[in-house]
Amino acid sequence: MECKMETDEIEEPPRTNHLLQWSQWQLIDSILPTGGFAHSFGLEAAMQAQTVMGPEDLKTFVIHLLENTGSLLLPFVYEANKSPNLDTWTKLNRTLEATLTTEVSKKASVSQGSALLRVAASVFPEVPSLKTMRDKLLGSGTVSFHHAPVFGLTCGLLGFDSGTSQRAYVFMTMRDVLSAATRLNLVGPLGAAALQHQIAYVAEEIVRKWMDRPVEEACQTSPLLDTIQGCHGYLFSRLFCS
Repeated sequence: MECKMETDEIEEPPRTNHLLQWSQWQLIDSILPTGGFAHSFGLEAAMQAQTVMGPEDLKTFVIHLLENTGSLLLPFVYEANKSPNLDTWTKLNRTLEATLTTEVSKKASVSQGSALLRVAASVFPEVPSLKTMRDKLLGSGTVSFHHAPVFGLTCGLLGFDSGTSQRAYVFMTMRDVLSAATRLNLVGPLGAAALQHQIAYVAEEIVRKWMDRPVEEACQTSPLLDTIQGCHGYLFSRLFCS
């Protein structure tokens, strides 16, 4: 039996909001080569300092990390998303450069931000301003593309609302640190998946607590995590960049 596909039977293209969802999923997909899995957010240093010793310690660490992410970085994601233009991004990027207190966290942020902007400019050609802005900034000698403002900018230009953008940022942080935990043998893949589901309820509370705040209110709620991450460069042997 022959099976033919008539061209006039092809369905209409999905509506714009459906296409937007595909872009959302791709932006938070682990296959997007932005370098997030090269960083442990201080978890590796915390293990060697014996601050994190097992699954319960890991859960506490992740919750504090997400709280710190919400209080310190969500304002940058929010404002870049709200005003996705070059002037706003430049101001936010300089502010975050001055706000981050350790060289390790600065390098990690710039590494991931630079990779994200490069990938976004290539993957989303329907938003030519991503490539235009990147080329202009590189031409001016600007190389410190911090991750949170770049993520907010990308989400804003792609048309994501602020709530979706901020939740996605917290989700990626949780995803990446739990991935690091599995490679450090703190927890298995199934245990990490179960822990991610448990922490999701706390993560939603954190997002609601810190979302839609101006940069002037950015702060650190867990400075000890920042201190531990700053020790990463002194580790004798290490698997991750931060």
